[in-house]
Amino acid sequence: MAKAQLPVLITPEGYAKLKSEIDYLWKQERPRVTAEVEAAAALGDRSENAEYIYGKKRLREIDRRLKFLSGRLEKVQVLHPPAQAAAGDAVGFGAWVTIEDEDGVRACYRLVGPDEPDPDNGLISVDSPMGRALLGKHVDDEVEVRRPRGDAWFTIVALRYGERPPSLD
Repeated sequence: MAKAQLPVLITPEGYAKLKSEIDYLWKQERPRVTAEVEAAAALGDRSENAEYIYGKKRLREIDRRLKFLSGRLEKVQVLHPPAQAAAGDAVGFGAWVTIEDEDGVRACYRLVGPDEPDPDNGLISVDSPMGRALLGKHVDDEVEVRRPRGDAWFTIVALRYGERPPSLD
C-alpha cells in the first residue's frame, strides 16, 4: 500500500508568488523567447546559429520550470495563519518570531513553507534547523539550534501573526 503524502504547506503570499512566476513565464517570457527562436530560424542554417540554439535551450528550461511549478501547485496546501497572536500562543506556521542571541542581538523571522525561504527578508523554512527549533515554543522559551558551525542558544522575545513586525533597527 502506498504511503499517503502529506501536503506541503505554503503561505498565501508564497502561493501568489508561485502563481505569478507561472503567469510571467507563460505570458511574457515564453512568447518573447519563442519569437526570438522564430526570428533566428528564419536566418537559415540552424546548426551554426547560436541565437537559435540558445533560444531552443532556453525554451526547454522554461518548459521544465513550468512543469515543475504546475506540479508543485498541485501538491501545496495554502495555510492562512491567524490574523494575530493570542496570549500563550505557540510558534507555528506563518508566525513572525523575534529572537535574541546570547550577545543580545535580535533578529526576526517568519516561518514559511519549503518553497518560500528568503533569509535576507526574514523568511525561513519550517524545515530549517532554526524553524524546527522554534516550532511549538512560546515567548521567553530558550531554544537550541544545531547548526553546521556549532550549536547556538536563542531566547524568543516576541511572537506575532499577521503583518510583519516593525523593524528592529
